[in-house]
Amino acid sequence: MKIVIVGGVAGGSTVASQIRRAVPESEITLFGRDPFFGYGTCGMPYVIGGLIEDKSKVAGPSPEKFAEKRDIIVRLEHDVLSIDRKAKIVFVRNMKTGVTFHEPYDKLVLSPGGYPKVPKLEGLGDLPLFTLKSYEQMEEILDFISREKPTSCAVIGGGFIGIELAENFVHRGIETAVILRGDRVMTVLDPELSDLLGTEMKENGVTLFPEDEIERVEGKRLIMKSGAALEVDFIAATIGIELDTKLANDAGLEIGPTKAVSTNRYRQTDDPDIYVIGDAAEGVDWFTGKPKTVMLSWHAHRESYIVARHIAGKPIEMYGLLGTTITKLFSLTAGSTGHSAASLEDEGIEFSTSVYEGGTNAGYYFDHGWIHLRVHYDPASRRILGAQAVGTKGVDKRIDVIATAIMGNLTVDDLAALELCYSPAYSSPKDPVNMVGYKAE
Repeated sequence: MKIVIVGGVAGGSTVASQIRRAVPESEITLFGRDPFFGYGTCGMPYVIGGLIEDKSKVAGPSPEKFAEKRDIIVRLEHDVLSIDRKAKIVFVRNMKTGVTFHEPYDKLVLSPGGYPKVPKLEGLGDLPLFTLKSYEQMEEILDFISREKPTSCAVIGGGFIGIELAENFVHRGIETAVILRGDRVMTVLDPELSDLLGTEMKENGVTLFPEDEIERVEGKRLIMKSGAALEVDFIAATIGIELDTKLANDAGLEIGPTKAVSTNRYRQTDDPDIYVIGDAAEGVDWFTGKPKTVMLSWHAHRESYIVARHIAGKPIEMYGLLGTTITKLFSLTAGSTGHSAASLEDEGIEFSTSVYEGGTNAGYYFDHGWIHLRVHYDPASRRILGAQAVGTKGVDKRIDVIATAIMGNLTVDDLAALELCYSPAYSSPKDPVNMVGYKAE
């Protein structure tokens, strides 16, 4: 069986490995536009901040060693231009030589990802504007900081990448402002939690410009719509991702309402010989069954396994998406799974909320922390609909436990009965997860 994979970052490199294990006799060819292979996108802000000192740690495996070890043909800096579904071939251009050729396939796996959106700023001129999605873009930021030694910057956007970059610019001694179109950072969280993150940013020297945007640029000076002005040495834009669905769309594959490629529970498109994984693959919400995309690494890795199993003739289904995620911000950690209050309201789903605010472990222990944990649930069925937490330690444990409880169809009351590990260094006799269960009763 001849398998062609398009994309060589998290999804493409992982699905190639999974297919080699699941279908050992297959012939696998991988094409990637990027000159780097299988790099760790999520680690790049921390390389920029100097928390990860060696950038090669996130660079991914050597494509030559990967290809040799797994018997996979890896062709980087190759752009797949089009798909002939009837002939089952892809047309490819070598980006170095310009030579175009075609490659046949029995099964085709697309992992195209997306591009960072770039704001159109009047008068930008020579003021550097960076985005962060690829290894090359990370290197551009690192080279600029090393060469120009900037002292100030503005980050546009207050989502995951925005707050992570803001933190890491501060670590580099760069005075940082964050410009928000909305009224707060991390609007995916309930206001009670995102406000904690906003306070943490201010306490660490970050200036916030909520409900504002850049009207124009004059040299290094940003003139805001509010009338405020600030001078910066560069701008970093983190305003979202434009999904790269052109190849799929040009081939006539169905594009879903989320603007990602429609897929079934095996990540097959409406062409049964073509699969899509990663950011550009449309799945469904765990609770509503409605189309949903989640642009996180876990999903690309799980989808890779699902696709490999399906190609091998041993199918298992991809579950609905919870969107479980976590990030750090200075001394705090923020995590969530399932729905927020806002998304439940948007869906018209009735819910109640159980809240625990207090210690994560015994207060008399020298290394104790605090957590604000919120669990949304259906007041009739008691089904858990989502959870969020911000705290100084133990956020990951609590969110992971509740994500598992959701997938196991436990109720909010069952949380009180969970027998969770206890030691003063780690928890309390009644863990915060237990406490939200008791409070819901």
